[in-house]
Amino acid sequence: MKRREFIALICGPAAAWPLAARAQPPAMPVVGILSSASLSAFTDLLGAFRQGLKESGYTEGQSVAIESRWAEGHFERLPELAAELVQLRAAVIVTTGGSSNLAAKAATSTIPHVFLSQDDPVKVGLVMSLNRPGGNATGMSLLTSALVAKRLEFVRQLAPASAPLCYLMNPQAPEAKFHLSDMQAAARESGQQISVLNASSERDIDNVFTALAQRGGALIVSTDPFFVSRFHQIVVLAAYHKIPAIYDRREFVAAGGLISYGTHLPDAYRQIGMYAGRIIAGAKPSDLPVMQPTKFELVINLKTAKTLGLAIPPGVLAIADEVIE
Repeated sequence: MKRREFIALICGPAAAWPLAARAQPPAMPVVGILSSASLSAFTDLLGAFRQGLKESGYTEGQSVAIESRWAEGHFERLPELAAELVQLRAAVIVTTGGSSNLAAKAATSTIPHVFLSQDDPVKVGLVMSLNRPGGNATGMSLLTSALVAKRLEFVRQLAPASAPLCYLMNPQAPEAKFHLSDMQAAARESGQQISVLNASSERDIDNVFTALAQRGGALIVSTDPFFVSRFHQIVVLAAYHKIPAIYDRREFVAAGGLISYGTHLPDAYRQIGMYAGRIIAGAKPSDLPVMQPTKFELVINLKTAKTLGLAIPPGVLAIADEVIE
């Protein structure tokens, strides 16, 4: 081989490498989603989140990638899943509730974090204040404590006056103590007696409804990702044992539950998506005040009410945002 040909053979590919590298498109920023619930319970909400991203100038697959991690109700997996998103060098991590919020907080103090909090985010240590979050986190507070009293009021209006009130909670959830405190405070203020029922597994849920069927009563299901991931089981058992129950999310009622009252979650997720987009564009979480929801929804299933032998008061029907017949 001639000397000139040998040099061309060696230098040719090397000279092409920088050109090939320059031809590669830049990597898209990654939005990490961390949740202790299951994907099946969040399909519609993720659509609203993507819409919020789009309104901020980012479209999945074109200008941003989304990596989601779902613990399926297994809270102990959250630290591992959060670490995966940190290793992916996500541009922002979005969390959907108390347990995932705290897991993301523990996993990183530098990657921007956008949360939905069912509790006071100042009280649980996510931010320094609502107006000036400080640090790497901001998001939306869903005003759960303010909504608890309304759920108590609605279920009391729908259930027979003699029916004892019961509160279903998951004692293994880190946020459970805050939710219980809110419920107990609302019960005291309204002069109601309320019994606490615990469930942290599918078997526990079965046992709770078996006990309820024997003693009777109306049920308030706490805001908890574990219960959201088991909403079909809960709704079926409530129907089978003829237990009037109120929930925090429309999905329960659409699946056959009696009534729900809570934040209009699609709008909340859309706003969270917009915050995530603003952060990708360069905004700092510390400069974005914690949002509060402006839309709430009361959903009633009349077919379920009829099956339970309950008459919905006209005043409650009149203010319902959606009536499923």
